[in-house]
Amino acid sequence: MASALPATELTALLGRGTHFEGKLHFEGRVRIDGTFRGEIRGDDALVIGEGAEVEAEIEAGVVIVKGGILTGNVRAAHSIELYVPARASGTLHAPEVHIEKGVQFAGTCTIGPLEGPPAAAAAETDATGPAKPPERGVT
Repeated sequence: MASALPATELTALLGRGTHFEGKLHFEGRVRIDGTFRGEIRGDDALVIGEGAEVEAEIEAGVVIVKGGILTGNVRAAHSIELYVPARASGTLHAPEVHIEKGVQFAGTCTIGPLEGPPAAAAAETDATGPAKPPERGVT
């Protein structure tokens, strides 16, 4: 059996000064330090580094924001972590969410297991479906 990568080893890096627009589907640990706009999907860890500017719909196992600016909807199967000097806006949904004191966050945060389709598709079905408990907002 092939050995697994160490938890800290990157499989891909979008470095400072790089700009990408489109869809990113990944396996392993990916770090973005440049500018990304689009869609990001993967089962493993996504790290957004200091200086990064990410505007995306994100679905991943773990999302770690170590700095930079994140705008969009983030769904993580395991956890979302935001660390200073990160600035984030949009929706966060994961079973565990950690927001370090000093992080700037504007939007909604749902702490709980992911169920069903992404938020945009779920919003369309909510109008006719059963009432859901209110989301917990974090500012």
